[in-house]
Order: sequence, then structure tokens, then C-alpha cells
Amino acid sequence: MIASQLPTAGSPSAADGDWLGLTGARVLVIGAGGIGAECVAGYSAAGARVLVVDRDPAALAVLAARLPGVQTHAADLAVPGAGDRVVAQALDALGGLDVLLHCIGINDRRPVLDFSEDEWQRVIEINLMTAFRVAQAAGRHMVAQGSGRIVLLSSVSGQLAHKLHAPYAASKGGLNQMARVMAAEWASSGVTVNTLAPGYIETGLTAAYLERPGVREGLERLVPAGRLGVPGDIVGPALFLSSPRSSFVTGHVLYIDGGRTLV
Repeated sequence: MIASQLPTAGSPSAADGDWLGLTGARVLVIGAGGIGAECVAGYSAAGARVLVVDRDPAALAVLAARLPGVQTHAADLAVPGAGDRVVAQALDALGGLDVLLHCIGINDRRPVLDFSEDEWQRVIEINLMTAFRVAQAAGRHMVAQGSGRIVLLSSVSGQLAHKLHAPYAASKGGLNQMARVMAAEWASSGVTVNTLAPGYIETGLTAAYLERPGVREGLERLVPAGRLGVPGDIVGPALFLSSPRSSFVTGHVLYIDGGRTLV
């Protein structure tokens, strides 16, 4: 379980190199592909016990083959009540819950005027409502136990007004504000809630778009670092916000964008 105090120089976790203090932490990750998979590998390397949930059994099988010590569970968080059921599964499989990482989402790049209500709602449902369901369920448990870390994957689109990103941007802006309110309500109970806001990351979600002529080059010109991100760029920030080292960081939107939001 995550301790309320940071490791000290004489503590076992400091002596054995566990600077983050994640050895034995019980971690629930929502999302088995791309960024989620890399974060699962990072948690495992840090000594955490991990349950990964995804609605795609094939993605879970690939991840389980890559990381045999990781537990998996197939579930669709777009179904009402799924958050409670998934957290109950995590409590049973891991013997408790210290960390939640929500790492699923979709985009639909079209002009605002082209969306039907159902199409708009689908993006909001997957990006925002699934996060609400599982974060509320995890938060209920963590508040009762007096400790916990919740990390939700957002995007620079929660701040920047990218054309052709309206429902995606709305979902990520809503996610940021939801996390801030959760953080304010749960801080006194030892629970932190933060979001990670990547810029363009090369994942399955962005692959087809980046293959269009001139798109990659145009996006790279917008990034002061001169490149797009990769899933591994998210791992360090995710682990930090999941650890005792971040105990006084809550309600924060951490941009991981090579400087994209600076220009």
C-alpha cells in the first residue's frame, strides 16, 4: 500500500533502489494498448502489482504475453455500472487498490457541423464517462482507506482549440475539470487526482492521421522539441504521479508535449 510519507534515506525502499516507493503497490490500469501498455511495463518494472482492464481480449492477450506477471480482465467501461464492477475485480485480484490509471480514449476528426448527437455522445462517453465511472468507484474506496493515487490521461486538446477536435477537446477539458474537483474533494483524505496531458503521441489512435501527406511534418513544426512523442514519454510522469513522491501534488494538469502548449 502507498505510504503517506516519502521514503527516507534509511528506509528499505530507499536502500533497495525503490526511489518511487511503488514496490508492492496495487495498480489498476484501464487500457491495454499504446500508452497504457507502456505504463503497465513501467509499473511492473517498479515492483507494482498490476491489473489491466480493456474491452479488447486480443490486446490483453498481447500484453499478458509480454508481461507474464500482469493480471488482465476484459470489461467494457462504457456500460453503466462497469466502474464499480471493475474496481471490485481489482480489489479481489490485488487485495486492495492504491493506484488507478485511466488510459483509454477515441477521437473523431470532423468539423463541428458534421456531427450527429449520437456521434458526439460516443466520444464523450468513452473519453469522459468511462473515466468518471472508474475514478468515482476507485475514489470511494481510496477515501475510505485514507490514501490513493488517481491519474487520468487527458490531452493538450483540453487547452488548445484544435480544429476538427471538438468532441475530443470537450471531453478532455471536462476530464481536467472533473479531476480538479475530485482532487479538491478528496485531498483531505490522502487521495490525489491528477491528469497527464500529452501532445501528439505516436499510437494506434494517431497512426492513420499521421500517415496523411504532410501531417507529420506539419505537426512536428508546432513542437519546440522538434519531434512527436512516443508512449514511453508518458511512463515517467505517470509513475511519479502514482507514487508517494507526489503526495503534495493534486489537481494538476501535467503537459507532456515537447513544449507544444508554449507556442
